[in-house]
Amino acid sequence: MIIAELSITPLGEGTSVGKYVKIALQVLKESRVKFETHAMATVVECESLEKLFEVVKKAHYSVLEAGAKRVITTLKIDDRRDKEATIDSKLDSIKV
Repeated sequence: MIIAELSITPLGEGTSVGKYVKIALQVLKESRVKFETHAMATVVECESLEKLFEVVKKAHYSVLEAGAKRVITTLKIDDRRDKEATIDSKLDSIKV
């Protein structure tokens, strides 16, 4: 399972970018991948890198199509092969 941290930031669109974040999140929802949104980024869980890249590309373009003139997309990928990892298993391992 691929777990990734995704942040899509439109530049030059003012200090509040919530409308663009909502558009990108809608793409994730429609893509039927598991995701959790936090204050600074969204964590995405996909079965393959190909699926992750497809979803990220769609989300990136959706912000441009919504009118942003410049978009910075940051993606950090955890591709663990020695055991099954999910968003939930990673969170469970650090519970205090």
